Amino acid sequence: MSVVEFPQLIDRGCGLDVHKDNVVASIRGKGLVEETRTFLTFTSDLEDLTGWLKSNHITHIAMESTGVYWRPVYYILEDFFEIILVNARHIKNVPGHKTDKKDSEWIAKLLLSGLLKHSFVADSPIRELRTLTRHRRKLINERSREKNRLQNILEDANIKLGSVISDVFSKTGMGIMELLMDGITDPVILANQAKGSLVNKKEILQRALHGRFTERHRFMLSLIKETISSLDNLIKQVENQIELYIQDMQQQINLLQTIPGVARQSAIGIIAEIGIDMAQFISDKHLASWAGVCPGNNESAGKIRSSRVTHGNTHLKTTLIEAAWASSHTINTHLSFKYSMLAQRRGKKKATMAIAHDILIASYHIIRDIVPYKEPHLTEDTLVQRRKAEMIRLEKRLLKLKILASK
Repeated sequence: MSVVEFPQLIDRGCGLDVHKDNVVASIRGKGLVEETRTFLTFTSDLEDLTGWLKSNHITHIAMESTGVYWRPVYYILEDFFEIILVNARHIKNVPGHKTDKKDSEWIAKLLLSGLLKHSFVADSPIRELRTLTRHRRKLINERSREKNRLQNILEDANIKLGSVISDVFSKTGMGIMELLMDGITDPVILANQAKGSLVNKKEILQRALHGRFTERHRFMLSLIKETISSLDNLIKQVENQIELYIQDMQQQINLLQTIPGVARQSAIGIIAEIGIDMAQFISDKHLASWAGVCPGNNESAGKIRSSRVTHGNTHLKTTLIEAAWASSHTINTHLSFKYSMLAQRRGKKKATMAIAHDILIASYHIIRDIVPYKEPHLTEDTLVQRRKAEMIRLEKRLLKLKILASK
């Protein structure tokens, strides 16, 4: 059986198989002796790799996006060569023939044949902003875990503060916890910290604060409170650093906030993941596919199987989901109406993902064209349909309530 040869579209290229401690490089091309070398991933060794590739007049490089190990290699080589970063799932070699050398040769062969699709890699300022926004989210998640631990300590002492106060970390809750950390456990004194509407709930608050608060609880409460304060300080530092990076992006951030549900932090998160140069994406559909907020295609023999959303940028997807949830609670907007309609038929999760998709599409056009968000024009027929849909929803809800009341 003859071996199929792909047409060669690139004269000289290199395939890199990147690992934690070494990089296997294979060079191929016209008038070039095929050669494979292995380099360590220390900076000096990567500089030797750069010199070797330049001496062989290599113009293009292809490499897998292997964990975080591709990043330092990419950053050192990007100033000298055109680099194609490829999803590892898209270039699997023949099973049973996998070695580092064969992998790099296979990548080089696909590169020369023009069969590789370049993954989006943001420029340096956006990459640095992305690092900060992702770290900020990690700090916020850690702070949330610490707050949950603090409430668990209160529950362990049978202090039912969370059963009376909606926000344990409100002024009333923090005042009560400060007294507990000072060793004051008298429910009457603690309840006197009530503020606002909680003043009328002092009696039930006293009952909730009557527990078994020991020295162990006081120590853990103080320790967790100190950890939360430290995390608050770190988050503030990161936010101050973020502000330095977004000084030249204020226009795009302000325009993104015209989308219902998109707050300032969400706008910064979107820009940190997709940048401000929409030329990186062929169309808004390609951006949605890259982000993983649109259905995938899985069809065989004319039958459409699972169409669940594809794998994508999980950080961007999380930001969009948060914005979509906020958008669903806005009043008299196209996105909130669409959410309510989809939630009835498909469920809240799928409706939220659909709104996240719409927000990303709108973000693409807003950043590309530098224009604010504009609500879709509503005709009289559309308004009538909305009113009918709302009446049907209310009638169904009333029917359910009648059924429950009759049981």
